[in-house]
Amino acid sequence: METLYTSKPSVGMEELKRVQKVFDSNWLGMGDVVRKFEIEVENFLGNGIVIAVNSGTSALHLALESIGIRAGDEVIAPSLTFCASIQVITALGAKPIFCEVNSNNLSVNIEDIKSKINSRTKAIIPVHYCGIACEMDSLIEIKNEFDIHIIEDAAHAFGSKYNGKKIGSFGDICCFSFDPIKNITCGEGGAIVVHDKKLADLIRKKRVLGIDKDGWQRHTENKQGYYDVSTQGFRYHMSNINAAIGLAQLERVESFYKKKIDLVQHYNLRLTKIEYMELLDWNLSETFPFAYVVKVTKGHRDHLMKHLLKNNVQSGLNYIPNHLQSYFKTNVTLPLTEQIFDELITLPLYNDLTINEVEYVIECIESYFNSRTRRASTSFKEEVSNV
Repeated sequence: METLYTSKPSVGMEELKRVQKVFDSNWLGMGDVVRKFEIEVENFLGNGIVIAVNSGTSALHLALESIGIRAGDEVIAPSLTFCASIQVITALGAKPIFCEVNSNNLSVNIEDIKSKINSRTKAIIPVHYCGIACEMDSLIEIKNEFDIHIIEDAAHAFGSKYNGKKIGSFGDICCFSFDPIKNITCGEGGAIVVHDKKLADLIRKKRVLGIDKDGWQRHTENKQGYYDVSTQGFRYHMSNINAAIGLAQLERVESFYKKKIDLVQHYNLRLTKIEYMELLDWNLSETFPFAYVVKVTKGHRDHLMKHLLKNNVQSGLNYIPNHLQSYFKTNVTLPLTEQIFDELITLPLYNDLTINEVEYVIECIESYFNSRTRRASTSFKEEVSNV
């Protein structure tokens, strides 16, 4: 058995053909292919204005910077998320305020968020962990009551829904990631979804160094190439190469969704029978799964990870809590998050994974617990024989 990785991109000849067309056009940077990708994502979501950027991290940074987050402001976010969600806060000189997550689905805990709001709180970054949507109704109530921005970190959740509406329909700004292992990939890339034209125009300028007309606009509209820098900006735009990959992936998104649902259902059906495995509440009718995460109880997690690796199955830790990281470390304690982290394990889940390979992973897990049971039984018999 070749090594089964926790994640892997699913790309092929169609993506190569699209990239070849961009090469043939001689316009590799941001241009008409990026705009087409934005339009197709808007059509897929069914609402909102989409601005394509070069990463999910760039999307989050632009979102916070564009709403005016500055030094001294506080932004509430879960500790149990990838460090990018927190780096964008500290990059602006603001202070991350870490909140707990719910044990059943690892989405942000609403009551803990409420307890941490004060006059310095300017935004909340809910993370749709593994593609499972946060309680957006409750978050929108908080937004309206306290006049706080909601910036959705939907890096895991492209294609997921909440109460029948696609993620990207709720907060002030929603940020997607299209890196190599996400639900669809652009190779590298991200997108910002907003519902306010004035804010969209500002973000478009900021993604290309604050310039009023990007390179493609100057090429097609302004032959003399004049431009004006009207705001603080960054080099965060997407290229035609990345957008071409994304367009090919969008054509396959429905098949990707169905495949991942089948794989998660198979995992759930089999793992629920194993005593030390605790499953998340997936709500698969609305979730486009990004990664398969399960809790391993009674201190077995690290031993199981070693056993899987010996059997050519990679597993992961998504994620090491940020309040424990040396750069972000504070005096805050998050007992539930810390307990959850000690139990979490990420198992292989990607579009090209087969049911037979999932079954192999499960058999490896079963063999680990069976060997533990046998050892415990042998030890008990030895104790009895020595009495």
